[in-house]
Amino acid sequence: MAQPALFKPLRVRDLELANRIVIAPMCQYSADNDGRMNDWHRIHLGQLALSGAGLLTIEATAVEPGGRITWGDVGLYDDATEHAMGGVLESIRHWSDMPIGIQLGHAGRKASTETPWAGGHQLAPDHEHGWQTVGASAVPFHAGDHAPVALDKAGLARVRDAFAAAAERAARLGLAFVQLHGAHGYLLHQFLSPLSNQRTDDYGGSLENRMRFPLEIFDAVRAVFPADRPVTMRVSATDWVEGGWDLEQTIAFAKALEARGCDAIHVSTGGLDERQTIPAGPNYQVPFARGIKQAVGLPVVAVGLITSPEQAEAIVATGDADMIALARTILYDPRWPWHAAADLGATVRPPKQYLRSQPSRLRNLFGSSGGIGPQAAWIRDEDGSYR
Repeated sequence: MAQPALFKPLRVRDLELANRIVIAPMCQYSADNDGRMNDWHRIHLGQLALSGAGLLTIEATAVEPGGRITWGDVGLYDDATEHAMGGVLESIRHWSDMPIGIQLGHAGRKASTETPWAGGHQLAPDHEHGWQTVGASAVPFHAGDHAPVALDKAGLARVRDAFAAAAERAARLGLAFVQLHGAHGYLLHQFLSPLSNQRTDDYGGSLENRMRFPLEIFDAVRAVFPADRPVTMRVSATDWVEGGWDLEQTIAFAKALEARGCDAIHVSTGGLDERQTIPAGPNYQVPFARGIKQAVGLPVVAVGLITSPEQAEAIVATGDADMIALARTILYDPRWPWHAAADLGATVRPPKQYLRSQPSRLRNLFGSSGGIGPQAAWIRDEDGSYR
């Protein structure tokens, strides 16, 4: 049987991926109030690092305290946040060699909010857990929200330097790649879209001007992150609002990123404007990934209601994207890559502590290391697995 496309290895710069399954960044809103990771992140990231995916991405991580979406977001902006993240990574790496990267971002006008399970509403600057937000323009996300302050030249320089400083910290932590968050209505997306960017200076108006600040951020990060490690960008390919950011503009942005040495584009949609109307369904974002892949030579990551192995295999095998990313699906089923390999006839490499879990009907799932070994002391269950 030919090797499934989903399980073919991929190399991006010096980063070697065992397969095309990416674990997308997923906010947990569970950091200490100053942005430090804690034991929840050991548990959460630790289980995902044993999943058999090719790549694990740390959740959207703020480059400055005011860039956090909620007061519970992770940050990488001082020695304390770097030390806390380093402790989590040390624990995970002791048991897993899965490559781990990080998504660096700034929430802009969508910052200073309550955690989702407490309502997710904006918190005013004078609230215990709130602060003054910033944005491309002084235009709030929701009518009635406290308006952001439009970044001036000094503010632009501060945020740019904060991205670069966070990338330097990520490099010191040995992270395998950096993804810049240019999607879902956060700060870089706010500069790109004409719906949120109403500036009249060099950073607003024309497409070239609206792309300027996100490209400056990319250049600043690429300049300080080790040359052998990838820097990628996540984009929203459309605002799903008439007159907003769209696929044509995204392709122009992707070409500009490619010319600057970007290593991959992770394609999502929406999140910028509350008027959006999203026709959500299986593969609903894949056509945008396909359109970008046809226009550039960069590896493309597709995401969005990808739930079945056959669905993921078709996306990669047909060339719509080079990789697929899982989020809620892999939270629900942290062994999704194992199950996909079983369904598609591929192999995965589990932790040695889990070798005995291979079902007898799937004798090749764990490859040459999947032998049960001495069986005399083990009990066979009705489903063919051993305990």
